[in-house]
Amino acid sequence: MDNPLRRAWHDGEMENPEPLQARLLARPEPSEDDVALYRGFSADAASGVAVVSTVLRGRDYAATVSGFLSVSYDPPTMLVSLYAESRIAEAVTTSGSWALSLLGNRHEGVANWLASPGTPLEGLLAQVPYRRGPATGAAVVDGSLTYFEMKSTAVHTAATHLIIVGAVVAMGSIAAGTDAMDPLIHFGSSYRRLQR
Repeated sequence: MDNPLRRAWHDGEMENPEPLQARLLARPEPSEDDVALYRGFSADAASGVAVVSTVLRGRDYAATVSGFLSVSYDPPTMLVSLYAESRIAEAVTTSGSWALSLLGNRHEGVANWLASPGTPLEGLLAQVPYRRGPATGAAVVDGSLTYFEMKSTAVHTAATHLIIVGAVVAMGSIAAGTDAMDPLIHFGSSYRRLQR
């Protein structure tokens, strides 16, 4: 009997007949074990590391993120995923503008500091070298591989997070020499660097 999932265009020559080992998640809500397994598997997705920042009522807000991506080249559009209950999510959604600094390997200390729970409101950037973005005034980490400044165009709720979409209004690079080719990578729940 034909497999109903096989498409007419698929000839099956490369299909492995062994069934996939899969964990079906509990319904209607995933179990704690499901969540723990997902956390482990999703850590296998290598991603760049960035700092998202904004200014709200004269105060700087910043946090380390690895959930961001380019949405469109024309017009230039990006998004970032932020935990909905975080200070940074509230600040970015309220201010409506933000910056994203893509970090190099030399920024691991900055990434650790701004990812730490309970970072202070006062003096948050006291140990982070930065400059002000010309379009938003948000902090841009000095020496960033690339930075983008955005004006928010949409905010979507997705489970425990907010997906914030922004139109790019300014961008640039302030990395120099070999630093420009040495991105900070997040993989397997820790920071890595590219092997050369």
